[in-house]
Amino acid sequence: MQKGLLLVISGPSGCGKGTVLKEVMKKQNLYYSISMTTRQPREGEVDGVHYHFVSKEQFETLIAQNGVLEHAEYCGNYYGTPREAVETMRNEGKDVILEIEVVGAAQVRENCPDAVSIFIAPPSIAELKRRLYGRGTESEETIQERIAQVDRELPCAVQYDYLVINDEVESAAEEILQIIAAERIRHRNKEEKVKEVLES
Repeated sequence: MQKGLLLVISGPSGCGKGTVLKEVMKKQNLYYSISMTTRQPREGEVDGVHYHFVSKEQFETLIAQNGVLEHAEYCGNYYGTPREAVETMRNEGKDVILEIEVVGAAQVRENCPDAVSIFIAPPSIAELKRRLYGRGTESEETIQERIAQVDRELPCAVQYDYLVINDEVESAAEEILQIIAAERIRHRNKEEKVKEVLES
C-alpha cells in the first residue's frame, strides 16, 4: 500500500485558508490532523474534535520521546502535532493535512522530509485588508497585528514547495487538488509498480 501524503498548509490570518481547505475536503477524503494543547478547553470545545487536551507533563513527556512533529509555546501553554496519529493515518494510505503556522511548518519539514508544503497567500495586502475589515469581528488593533503578521510570514512562502494565491476559493481549492494528484504520482512506490508490471 502506498503511504499517504503529509500536506503542510500555512498562510496568514485572513487569507481564507480555512475556507479553501473546507472546499478541498469536500472533494477529497483527507485526514485533518487535530492539534494537541495544554491549555484548558474553552466553552463548547470538545476533546478530540477541536484539540486533544493534555496536561503539561504529558506534553513534555511526548516532546522528550520525539512524539510530536512540531510544537510551540504560547502564553504559557504548549501547542503541537502528535506524531502517532499522523503516522497511523499515513501508514493506512490516507493523506493527512496539517494546518499550521510557519514556525511549526519548518519543524515538520525538518522532521518529515517527504512532507509536501503549501503556502496560501492573499492576492494582495489591499485585498487582505478588505477581507479583515469585511469580517467586522476584529478591532482595528487586531487587524493591524494581522497585517504585521503577513509582513513577517509572507517572505517564508519561498521555503514552501508550492504557493497558492487565494484570489477565488474554488480555483485555489482546485489548484491544491491538482498538487495532491501530482504528488501522489511523484510519491508512488516506483519499485513496487515496476514489479507489478513485470509480474502481470
